[in-house]
Amino acid sequence: MTAKSAAAAARATVYGYPRQGQNRELKKAVEGYWKGRVTADALRETTAELRRSNWRQLADAGVHEVPTGDFSYYDHVLDTTVMVGAVPDRHRAAVDADALDGYFAMARGTQEVAPLEMTKWFDTNYHYLVPELGPDTVFTADSTKQVAELKEVLAQGLTGRPVLVGPVTYLLLAKPAPGVPADFEPLTLLDRLLPVYAEVLADLRAAGAEWVQVDEPALVQDRTPADLNASERAYRELGALTDRPKLLVASYFARLGDALPVLAKAPVEGLALDFTEAAAANLDALAAVGGLPGKRLVAGVVNGRNIWISDLQKSLSTLGTLLGLADRVDVAASCSLLHVPLDTATERDIDPQVLRWLAFAKQKTTEIVTLAKGLAQGTDAITAELAANRADLASRAASPITRDPAVRARAEAVTDANARRSQPYAERSAAQRAHLRLPLLPTTTIGSFPQTTELRTARADLRAGRIDTAGYEERIKTEIQEVVSFQEKTGIDVLVHGEPERNDMVQYFAEQLTGYLATQHGWVQSYGTRYVRPPILAGDISRPEPMTVRWTSYAQSLSARPVKGMLTGPVTMLAWSFVRDDQPLGDTARQVALALRDEVNDLEAAGTSVIQVDEPALRETLPPRTADRAAYLTWATEAFRLTTAGVRPDTQIHTHMCYAEFGDIVQAIDDLDADVISLEAARSHMQVARELAAHGYPREAGPGVYDIHSPRVPSAEEAAELLRTGLKAIPAERLWVNPDCGLKTRAWPETRASLENLVAAARAVRGELPAS
Repeated sequence: MTAKSAAAAARATVYGYPRQGQNRELKKAVEGYWKGRVTADALRETTAELRRSNWRQLADAGVHEVPTGDFSYYDHVLDTTVMVGAVPDRHRAAVDADALDGYFAMARGTQEVAPLEMTKWFDTNYHYLVPELGPDTVFTADSTKQVAELKEVLAQGLTGRPVLVGPVTYLLLAKPAPGVPADFEPLTLLDRLLPVYAEVLADLRAAGAEWVQVDEPALVQDRTPADLNASERAYRELGALTDRPKLLVASYFARLGDALPVLAKAPVEGLALDFTEAAAANLDALAAVGGLPGKRLVAGVVNGRNIWISDLQKSLSTLGTLLGLADRVDVAASCSLLHVPLDTATERDIDPQVLRWLAFAKQKTTEIVTLAKGLAQGTDAITAELAANRADLASRAASPITRDPAVRARAEAVTDANARRSQPYAERSAAQRAHLRLPLLPTTTIGSFPQTTELRTARADLRAGRIDTAGYEERIKTEIQEVVSFQEKTGIDVLVHGEPERNDMVQYFAEQLTGYLATQHGWVQSYGTRYVRPPILAGDISRPEPMTVRWTSYAQSLSARPVKGMLTGPVTMLAWSFVRDDQPLGDTARQVALALRDEVNDLEAAGTSVIQVDEPALRETLPPRTADRAAYLTWATEAFRLTTAGVRPDTQIHTHMCYAEFGDIVQAIDDLDADVISLEAARSHMQVARELAAHGYPREAGPGVYDIHSPRVPSAEEAAELLRTGLKAIPAERLWVNPDCGLKTRAWPETRASLENLVAAARAVRGELPAS
């Protein structure tokens, strides 16, 4: 096919779409089902209507081929576990008894059975449920969900393309099941898994699928020769099948690298590549292999992870370069639109001019359709769209919102000394022990306590004018009193105020910093039914006035025990926002760090002796490619130290991280120079404690003993056993006792019981320690 005919064939598509619905109908239906207020049939009908609505939106916008199978009750990797029959033995009976309840038991656990481990989906804030595999795993095909959803879309008269997590990525994401040796490699199960994929593909072909999208994002990471050989074998075997649809192998989040030649030569009909941040690398690599003659190329030229409008002219230029490198070039976003909100049209509080700079899922779909039209028919066909786009880009570039000379001057004046504590850790530790006088195995929580219906109602009442500020603040004071009183009665050593005034750990601060925009309906799925509204970092950042000092000081006035000040760190403020794309991330991180440094110093001045600066996104934001990581970790760790380095030696700095592969960044954790770090460890059975010990981590750590992402209440003995495991790696004088994460999403009854058991476990294990 000539470049001209490839352009004429160009069509619009997307890899996936937000699941939640305009008003988070999915969240409400699933949580209603858990509480017994929604029947299984009603849940299925709600989700079916959400799928139909998504497909109608895409088709009405001009998308020629809509994705199916990307919709999920909870997580698409868990759906894949069901599809290939890899249900853990401990959940088998529940799944056999009731497939839906068993599915949610794998995701959330029950009082009797622990859930699957949860961690971050590559370098995003989406969490997936980690497959548990072993040498005895038997795979069996269950294509029910995929076939049913394909038939739904075909019944609407639309062209559907089923989306599967690829077999190589699925195995590379998996971990050894409990009891399986840690050195077991799930990828060794590939030959056992491929026949299951062959069966699913045959079922989809029989149901009417012309194309199936097979997602292999793990191939954008550094891969070993064995990984690449497995990929070559997987797609050689799947490509050789006679009873299958056409295969579109998709990668995203970074450059494909050494896997590109492997996939280019594979007997598959198409590749989908990221041409946003990875544009230059993927273009060069594609040219180096001689393009994709006879194949379809789906070009992800619209950023699927951020919310700024595309530069349409630049995207068209990239698409034009791709013509001639493939038999057919189609247009898409760089990845699933799962990672952005649904629609800017519902935002009423953002200036209309600024709103034109933003593109959520619906607007990105329009951009994709416009680009496909321009590629197929020429730029004359989209003259008006290009002119409007140029005007909006120019408006943003010239806006005073984006630049503050004072902020930039302060950031430029930062020196290395500003990011270093005044004394080394050994001296600080002695000063902190003398000042705080904590017992061995001190107990604390991560920060937030349950956000009750009453608290959410109070915030809604304040926004609606049903109560005034004074009335709202009285409710907050009452909640803080109850939280502090509970912690004191339970025997927790270092208290928190519970964060009742905070809507979200990033949004709360963003609303008080200049340079940020907040949305009203910009919900994005983080995990399961947990949705967040990432704020938009649009301009230079500063802190007009203290943000947390008042409520932290109030809590401290209620207790003689230390109360932690609680802040969200600069890297997480970026990672869990939609960050500006017009300057390096490190520059933005330095601005945020300086604003937070002011807050840390004000907390200390107000008498706060323990200050926690959370950085759960430090590992999450780690670039997929090793070659890109050193530069990232340099500015990320500097930003944390810049935030925290201005305090006295006897002020104890904590940080917190959760749900990530910490072994990849243990040196960076060390480089933060925090006095205490708390980390998720309950689902991963204290793995991080062993990783810290292997590194020789010299400071204090609290690997979590209570999995807060499950409703189950761990017994005191269960928590004690985890503590004993932790003590094998971390000495008692440096080991803290805490939950995995904040308690915002939990209910009070389970929180009370779990924390009481946590304290009891600490006391029991403390009593087992040899007398000093």
